[in-house]
Amino acid sequence: MYLEKARDYLSQYGLDKNIIEFSESTATVKEAAEALGCHDAMIAKTMAFLVNDAPILIVASGDKKIDNSKFKQVFCTKAKMIPFDLLESLIGYSAGGVCPFGINEGVKVYLDVSLKEFDTVYPAAGTSNSAVKLTLPELEKTSNYVEYIDVCKKSEN
Repeated sequence: MYLEKARDYLSQYGLDKNIIEFSESTATVKEAAEALGCHDAMIAKTMAFLVNDAPILIVASGDKKIDNSKFKQVFCTKAKMIPFDLLESLIGYSAGGVCPFGINEGVKVYLDVSLKEFDTVYPAAGTSNSAVKLTLPELEKTSNYVEYIDVCKKSEN
């Protein structure tokens, strides 16, 4: 059901053919990167938060973590992730397959600046064993993102 929802949405952009299905789980960044044979950072992880009781999505590079102080600067509230059992009703997808397209009406999508490092990224495609290969401009277009934000911790090298 969720894969078809993502496929239907992406078909209006001619990108449904970019969906990749796997026999193994791709629910985590590590699993997805292993299945795709790419770096963790190229996985466009979609994280769901509540901001003033409204659901939002933040898409970030797979190797990044939310920086709570940066989040608070941008949204004027603490970072509060949506509990797994509420994802489907608030976002339109369940845990492991949350993606930034084909989502419930009114859910705002933000892209983290960490994604700008890559030409191509791989967000989930609605299920815990799928991904879709998108260029950054394709992700921007399909996600109907509000803006780029900087809410992730800097890498410690």
